[in-house]
Amino acid sequence: MNWLTNGKQFEFWKLRRARMSNKAIAVSFGISRQAVSKALLKADEKVEIALRDMATANRIAIMKINPKLGVLLGRSVPLGVDAIVFISGKHGLQVWYEHDGDCGSCDEYAKCIELLWDYAGELGIVLNRTADPTKMAEELFARVMGMI
Repeated sequence: MNWLTNGKQFEFWKLRRARMSNKAIAVSFGISRQAVSKALLKADEKVEIALRDMATANRIAIMKINPKLGVLLGRSVPLGVDAIVFISGKHGLQVWYEHDGDCGSCDEYAKCIELLWDYAGELGIVLNRTADPTKMAEELFARVMGMI
């Protein structure tokens, strides 16, 4: 998974996800559009493999997958809840399970808030302000589902 943090393919992939055209990416890197297109095809393959592998490792039945957005929607077989596997430019490959958490008493509270805000920002989604990561996740992932 080293390509998730290093390399031009992932940079191109993140820029495309941020709605930059292949032509603009090519110009900014001083390469041809064809080189960008070829790199993005390889990146999409790698993203899909990473998403599927994470779903398999976490026993998530796949319902929808979008490698260009870097999102997989599914259902956790052992937990019986919806799950989303996604790639964040800052946080890498992540899994979020639908749940009603007691976020105020959780040691991971600040990390969850940061992850959700960062991921929303990467996708250009503006979330309503709330101190509850569970509510933030519900809003964020409902909007992500609408993008797929």
